[in-house]
Amino acid sequence: MDWQWALAGGQTVSMGWKPDTGFLPFRWEGYSEALLLYALGLGSPTHPLPEESYAAWTSTYRWENLYGMEFLYAGTLFVHQLSHVWIDFRGIRDEFMRRRGIDYFENSRRATYVQRHYAMENPHHFRGYNKDCWGITASDGPGPATLCIDGVERHFHDYVARGVPWGPDDGTIAPWAAIASLPFAPEIVLPALRHFIDFYPEMSSKYGFKCSFNPTFSEATDSGGWISKGYYGLDQGPIVLMIENYRSGFFWQLMRRCRYLVRGLHRAGFYGGWLSEDTLG
Repeated sequence: MDWQWALAGGQTVSMGWKPDTGFLPFRWEGYSEALLLYALGLGSPTHPLPEESYAAWTSTYRWENLYGMEFLYAGTLFVHQLSHVWIDFRGIRDEFMRRRGIDYFENSRRATYVQRHYAMENPHHFRGYNKDCWGITASDGPGPATLCIDGVERHFHDYVARGVPWGPDDGTIAPWAAIASLPFAPEIVLPALRHFIDFYPEMSSKYGFKCSFNPTFSEATDSGGWISKGYYGLDQGPIVLMIENYRSGFFWQLMRRCRYLVRGLHRAGFYGGWLSEDTLG
């Protein structure tokens, strides 16, 4: 991978390139799953990103205070999970997090609680939302459609990156998003898991949980609403991997042995915790 070429003449990484039109006009900027991407790019043994690219990326971060919790903001929950599937961020910090006094793991814990607080507040009065029913992320949905429900005109999306608290939010909940936060906050994730099983048994089968459901998507108040028909590997994978990280830390331990990832973390300015004990970097 030629990471230097992927900079497309800028400081942050381009989101893509097409043979007919060249580089896309979008870049990996703002806190996202690109945390893993930059770590890999910085650790490349052949064409690595310059260290300045990581600083340029973190300069586009957005710090927020929601429900009394300060954290690095991303509205959709998967952003706070996907890099953590592979990297154990407990106790290791880059310059941005050192200034804030937390690490990315604690940041994801706070983001998980923000999701629960939002569901409890339920500002748009969607059906089903409560302290044990949350998980708003990029997912399949019942739209595009518009229905008048309980006298309110509701607009529903299909696949979209849903987020809190500023949306988009159309009442669609993705159980996998809650469960993939298990390592961060088991005290609220396990009750949510039990809630999904007990109150929405049609959401699961021997294959696991379906992608998402929307109890609001129905004009009949006694209807169970809409349920996604699909099982997606992108959803099922984080469930399995994060359950195992919660149980044993297996994948985190495995990735600590990847010298390129370790080197990338060092070049991004991470130190402390298990990186202080590292001999591969």
